Amino acid sequence: MKPENGALEVGDVDEEKWVYDSSVDHKGRVPFRASTGVWKASLFIIAIEFSERLSYFGISTSLIIYLTKVIHQDLLTAARNVNYWAGVTTLMPLVGGFVADAYLGRFSTVLVSSVIYLSGLLLLTLSWYVPSLKACDAEVCLEPKKIHVVIFFIAIYLVSVGTGGHKPSLESFGADQFDEDHTEERKKKMSFFNWWNFGLCAGNLLGVTVVIYLQDHVNWGVSYIIITAVMAISLLIFIIGRPFYRYRMPTGSVLTPLLQVLVAAVAKRNLAHPSNPGHLYEVPKAQKAKGRLLCHTDKLKFLDKAAIIEYKTSVKTQSPWKLATVTKVEELKLILNMIPIWLATLPFGISIAQASTFFIKQGATLNRKIGDGFMIPSASIFALAAIGMIISVTVYDKILVPILRRATGNERGITILQRIGIGILFTITTMVVAALVERKRLAAVKRDPKFGSMSMSLFWLAPQFVIIGVGDGFTLVGLQEYFYDQVPDSMRSLGIAFFLSAMGAGSFLSSLLVTLVDQITEKTGKSWFGKDLNSSRIDNFYWLLAGMNTVNLLFYVFLAKRYSYKKVQRIRAEAGCYEGEGSVAVV
Repeated sequence: MKPENGALEVGDVDEEKWVYDSSVDHKGRVPFRASTGVWKASLFIIAIEFSERLSYFGISTSLIIYLTKVIHQDLLTAARNVNYWAGVTTLMPLVGGFVADAYLGRFSTVLVSSVIYLSGLLLLTLSWYVPSLKACDAEVCLEPKKIHVVIFFIAIYLVSVGTGGHKPSLESFGADQFDEDHTEERKKKMSFFNWWNFGLCAGNLLGVTVVIYLQDHVNWGVSYIIITAVMAISLLIFIIGRPFYRYRMPTGSVLTPLLQVLVAAVAKRNLAHPSNPGHLYEVPKAQKAKGRLLCHTDKLKFLDKAAIIEYKTSVKTQSPWKLATVTKVEELKLILNMIPIWLATLPFGISIAQASTFFIKQGATLNRKIGDGFMIPSASIFALAAIGMIISVTVYDKILVPILRRATGNERGITILQRIGIGILFTITTMVVAALVERKRLAAVKRDPKFGSMSMSLFWLAPQFVIIGVGDGFTLVGLQEYFYDQVPDSMRSLGIAFFLSAMGAGSFLSSLLVTLVDQITEKTGKSWFGKDLNSSRIDNFYWLLAGMNTVNLLFYVFLAKRYSYKKVQRIRAEAGCYEGEGSVAVV
């Protein structure tokens, strides 16, 4: 705010110099704006995300190949194991996010989980090189040693546990480097998730090209050495950036205040709801110690009873189990409002799970030669999804957002939920294209069973990978923004974990759906899932997913139109609220 002479007020000058958003620097002091946070800090954080994604995709995209070729599992068993692992990997962040927000803090959680992650990578390397842990002693391996199988699964599940603390904490820690109460930093924060995913996709791209090439043409052990070394170096870089970070201190159990609201609302269920929401209890702004105050909303009004001040009682002596603030009530409403959106993302999660299972196996059956006999690893086709996502987020951030801002007046260009909905449309298109390509591949096998689908180039899969990558630039980035912005400020690691859990639940549901469809189709004739792809009807499964996502999109649009975004109180006005997408109006 400026006075009439155009000079900045003392308070404004102070806020330009220091960051008053409840964060602290590495020595526990109020952060100095010029030397902490924003991109100078985020680049260190994006660097370790790059290496983690390099490692993760180097393992995940070729996991089904390893399970079928080295451990000699059949297609159905291997696909289930991939989905189980992916499901655990993306559900573990619920535990990691809770621990980060409540007890360890985000920086410490990233540090501990990265060490666990690194341990898993080291164990993978040892399982390939230590003679007693190797899959086989002979060159031709018909059945792996049990000790190798056990060590291999322990290693990849250590990676899962490491990811559980790493992913939700690191992403929210990166977003924490931007002050939402500062106009310029808030705008930069809106680009953070785009560039976060740019770094993520760069790691993905190298993981599914360089790392997969080494696995295919040299050996798995060399690839494990490289991803382990890169992870160790990036962990060191992350630690070096410590003086530049802004830190949020853990607040204790983030679930207890939500439970207190519910208990208080039930206890006061017989009280009359006040006609004026202003009569509900809220901490005065002058006494606000941490975080931002939320505005009252008219949804889920039953919960408002937790904030009713009973006569003949002192507010100061009231237990939080009997009296909650409007902000705490609204925080519970935020979580409850997220549940339908979370459910609506599950069919999307089921669909993208196919990219690391059946899509990759499709590639293994096609002609992968280029030029003078160069053989592309089947998992490297996943690089096209990464390229599609990189192009998508770059075009969106640099071209579409400025245009849409002018057209809509929205700081983001379009709302978060609109962005997610556009991505779901791309997902439907992906499944349709994948079904058509698989039908063509099966027709080629039928024409020439001996030569099979080798008459088709691997690049027949390019459209479905590019489309799903472009769609991820809308849906995945939008979901990350949504689950970070719309949760209570004290639960942002857990918010990212909610996003990841939707993807994890999608992987589990994919395995369940495969099993269910297998049993149903087997009873009605021939199963859609045979011993290999040529004896399967994966195209029918893709059509089923396209139909599921189409119905789900209608449900999602219904929810999005009725959704109320987080309302945050203005910081310098005496009254009034700003309804947006987690932003604060500075007046």
